[in-house]
Amino acid sequence: MSAPNSKTAERPGLEAQIQRNPHPDFRKVERERPPFESDISWKYTQIPKTDWKIGDGANDTEWKKHKKIQIDPYGDSRKPVDNYKTLISAVTPRPIGFVSTVNRKGERNLAPFSYFSVVNHDPPLFTIGFSGGLDNPKDSAKNVIETGELTINIISEWFIEAANFCSTNSPFGVDEWKLSGLTPAESTIVKPPHVAESAFSIEAKLVTHHEWKSKLDPNKSTGTLVIVEGVNFHVREDVINDDLNIIDIAKLKPVSRLGGITYGRSITGYESLRPDYEKDVVNVNKI
Repeated sequence: MSAPNSKTAERPGLEAQIQRNPHPDFRKVERERPPFESDISWKYTQIPKTDWKIGDGANDTEWKKHKKIQIDPYGDSRKPVDNYKTLISAVTPRPIGFVSTVNRKGERNLAPFSYFSVVNHDPPLFTIGFSGGLDNPKDSAKNVIETGELTINIISEWFIEAANFCSTNSPFGVDEWKLSGLTPAESTIVKPPHVAESAFSIEAKLVTHHEWKSKLDPNKSTGTLVIVEGVNFHVREDVINDDLNIIDIAKLKPVSRLGGITYGRSITGYESLRPDYEKDVVNVNKI
């Protein structure tokens, strides 16, 4: 592992300002909480209001008791870090893109990113947002743009601790695979390995990227967006159906990103049919 250097303190992003940990002594707080419930399994419940009808609106009136306030994201007293904290605690839960890359020298990098989503299926397209511009990019962003290749791995409960440790602010060139103890599995089309522990991994190639400039200081680069195409999938045989098109969430046990240092579990869900306009609106109104 490389020794920390002065560049470590200059890493892109807002980490120095964010102060993610809200607890004076996190380990003490954690020890006082109930233990992780490993025996909980996925279950379905009814939707909150099973007798909901067209035009009924919200299923609870609590919202009427509170007014909405406006926030100008570029207000004089508002800092970019305030917008960051607001957005990551409001736009939840978010999927986590666990990104594996290699640099031009073949050195590996592994890191989780919560500015991540699937945006198309034909072709399979994904977006990943990295803090920092091209003048001082995240290791993963630098590797993706320079080599055009990566893998994206879905994080599940059985390796959340290892995945979380890959978010450490290590110097460029440090191998997070060794720090985490996770297992690199050889990919078929791209050079970066995928995570063997992950039940679903995507080999991907860069389509395009875009650098974002600050609205407060147009000379400052604040982030880099990459759009990548999935070119090969790896899925654990026991989590997918026989038709190879639906993954069982009860077996996948995906971990989501919430605000601050909080992660979420997916243990309960409910189903709701998509309405058919002709059947559910037109025909109903004819009665």
